[in-house]
Amino acid sequence: MTDAYIYDALRTPRGKGRKDGSLHEVTSVRLSALTLNAIKERNNLEGHVVEDVIWGNVTQVMEQGGCLARSAVLASDLDERIPGLAINRFCASGMEAVNLAANQVKGGAGDAYIAGGVEMMGRVAMGSDGAAIAVDPSLAMDTYFVPQGISADIIATEYGFTRDQADALAMESQRRAKAAWDDNRFAKSVITVRDQNGLAILDHDEYMRPGTDMQALGSLNPAFQMMGEQMPGFDKVAMMKYPHLERINHIHHAGNSSGIVDGAAALLIGNKEFGEKHGLKPRARIKATAKIGTDPTIMLTGPVPVTEKILADNGMKISDLDLFEVNEAFASVVMRFQQAFDVDPELVNVNGGSIAMGHPLGATGAIIIGTLLDELERQDKETGLATLCIASGMGAATIIERV
Repeated sequence: MTDAYIYDALRTPRGKGRKDGSLHEVTSVRLSALTLNAIKERNNLEGHVVEDVIWGNVTQVMEQGGCLARSAVLASDLDERIPGLAINRFCASGMEAVNLAANQVKGGAGDAYIAGGVEMMGRVAMGSDGAAIAVDPSLAMDTYFVPQGISADIIATEYGFTRDQADALAMESQRRAKAAWDDNRFAKSVITVRDQNGLAILDHDEYMRPGTDMQALGSLNPAFQMMGEQMPGFDKVAMMKYPHLERINHIHHAGNSSGIVDGAAALLIGNKEFGEKHGLKPRARIKATAKIGTDPTIMLTGPVPVTEKILADNGMKISDLDLFEVNEAFASVVMRFQQAFDVDPELVNVNGGSIAMGHPLGATGAIIIGTLLDELERQDKETGLATLCIASGMGAATIIERV
């Protein structure tokens, strides 16, 4: 089996994901095409040079419907002989696109792929696809379905995390994100989104709130308390599943949960021969990938068992890893990961995360792999893990190793 390498990783800035956001007039197809064009231009890719474009996207309706990957290829400057595959593993869609591409390369099914994803949350509303697990009573009742925010609060209740702890993590995410931007750490990865005339639309993550402090966070009302305690009463559903919990402690709100934003990201994945043929130098090897299913009610605990799995499958220990990117879907997700593995918080999400910069669902998995790679290079470290929790109870992980 051959090795799969990362030759390039880039992303767009993350827009606010609202009608007043800078990217609101940019369609999903156009933002995807701009991202694909940047990969093409930066690496001088001409002709039928990659086997496929694998593109993650969660809410696959309206402008994100159909095979968005193929639409993006046709809207881009890539050769029309390059096909496209749209995939959906909820929040890990971008990561799964990268992992699938890497494993295709490892298995000999093509020399190179472009993989990543997009989500325009300000244009295509989260949940507008009407997922069966939420709307089909026979499935929702059997799985004790609750919304993700309730799941995050269940984690906080089950593992003893307080509102102050969650807010402190959120404030630190904001501080780190500002420090990273001030230090120009994203310069290698973030491309400028331009309009048809070449004028810059957005060149920075506009969701950040660097002035956030504990007092401001403390003034925010819990976002999921009403849906938990009043109609439709999801707390009672949770306690039917987990009768040992006397009540659900609602600690999450807009300030310590991931932001609803727009964004796209792409990685160029290939074997050694691809790089040699095109004069490209690999930046990292994709050492291992993993995915797992977990309890669909508490739902967001996936980073722990999938990390255990990827380490066991590859004969590794947590101490073999130098840095970690754990998607900040909610504060409790990251706190549970740190608690489970007793990892130094200074090694986790060094440049902030989705609480500060936002979580464009289909793109985030690819974003955090690229962020991890940049940071390994900046600190001259060798091996890192990226992982995400996933809706309906799953986890995904990728281990990369600099070369």
